[in-house]
Amino acid sequence: MSLTLAIVGRPNVGKSTLFNRLVGKRLALVDDQPGVTRDLREGEGRLGDLRFTVIDTAGLEDATDDSLQGRMRRLTERAVDMADVCLFMIDARVGVTPTDEMFAEILRKRSKHVILAANKAEGNAADAGVLEAYNLGLGEPVRLSGEHGEGMTDLYAQLMPLADAAAERAVNDAPETDIELDEDGEGEAPQITAAKPLQVAVVGRPNAGKSTLINKIVGEDRLLTGPEAGITRDAISLRIDWADPDGDSMPMRIFDTAGMRKKAKVQEKLEKLSVSDGLRAVKFAEVVVVLLDAAIPFEQQDLRIADLAEREGRAVVVAVNKWDIEEDKQEKLRDLKESFERLLPQLRGAPLVTVSAKTGRGLERLRAAILRAHDVWNRRVPTAALNRWLTAMLEQHPPPAPQGRRIKLRYMTQAKTRPPGFVVMCSHPDKMPDSYTRYLVNGLREDFDMPGTPIRLTLRGQGDKNPYKGRRKKNAGALAKHLKGRA
Repeated sequence: MSLTLAIVGRPNVGKSTLFNRLVGKRLALVDDQPGVTRDLREGEGRLGDLRFTVIDTAGLEDATDDSLQGRMRRLTERAVDMADVCLFMIDARVGVTPTDEMFAEILRKRSKHVILAANKAEGNAADAGVLEAYNLGLGEPVRLSGEHGEGMTDLYAQLMPLADAAAERAVNDAPETDIELDEDGEGEAPQITAAKPLQVAVVGRPNAGKSTLINKIVGEDRLLTGPEAGITRDAISLRIDWADPDGDSMPMRIFDTAGMRKKAKVQEKLEKLSVSDGLRAVKFAEVVVVLLDAAIPFEQQDLRIADLAEREGRAVVVAVNKWDIEEDKQEKLRDLKESFERLLPQLRGAPLVTVSAKTGRGLERLRAAILRAHDVWNRRVPTAALNRWLTAMLEQHPPPAPQGRRIKLRYMTQAKTRPPGFVVMCSHPDKMPDSYTRYLVNGLREDFDMPGTPIRLTLRGQGDKNPYKGRRKKNAGALAKHLKGRA
């Protein structure tokens, strides 16, 4: 679902009623009195064959102070900024009000796409209000009845081209992952170019220094920073050419994300949106830089973020910030490496770099670590080398024999890259213990120099196609035929 639709409008125009209809459930509370909805509510919308994210918002009111109405309005404006499309609703029975006119002007300036909807438009009593809606200058209004489901076909017609465009943007922005290889481990690796830059997401807890670090990389104050935690709320991407000391530049798109706190502490709805925005940035990245605070590294949330990146199959670099104020650097670095090995065994060997976003020290090492992680993420291993390695691993530590029947591992090949994915043909794959799979994964990581990258290992039964099956018999038959012909 690449399209995000925010339903906005003044109180009591029927936003939550339409939201419930689009998600197919009564998720939002609905009542005749205005102002029932205060928080943002997100759901999975369906309209025909379209699938999209729909956000129900609080009623827009003319309040900009720190009152409840003012805070609700800022939250709604945040939803407008992050949505691909805004569905601006008016009450067709009431007609256009001065508040509608004011917010139509705001939406023209802030929203990428605005669809004007005249709700409660069933019956002749709404005709005057629908005609009046043309005066807002937002195009032809869609006649809707959220309560009775009228006008959904017209809404679908307006959304469909926007959904197609959003899906195309998502395909262009998303990294190419799980690239299939042939039997010899060969395949086309996507090249890093100005049109297809290396995509890097910087993630971590609030106040770890993510925005400060990116400003230092870019060389200018492009992102708002400060001592307060939680300043960044959008996942903002910046396009840069990051050069090394020799002047060789690498095109990159760097995502700065909102700080991710423990779920129990995320109470403010604005922060919930920001965190989900950050999670999307991880999915759009090729390399994820997990930024830690040197004073309080490897807290539970840091581990969750790193584990998320690994589960998404992204290359991971761990960077420890605020290293300039650390006193006993050698002892601290030793403790960090020990903690990393112990707490994140699934990322064993991933680069751990110390940096100072304030002074810029360590940025060259960070750039080199990002490129190294990306290279390992694209690693290919020839099939012949894999099977020689598998034989040695089996001799060193044979697989178990559940119920007295030994599991036989016959053949291995690399099926994919980004991240590296391997397939092992064996008997009784369902009986293979996780410990032996980890033994093989750790061996691959160590013997083929793939530190830190996620490795996918799939076990397949005897019934699956084995490329070597029958070759020896066929070759022997051909040889016998050849010798007979010579005789």
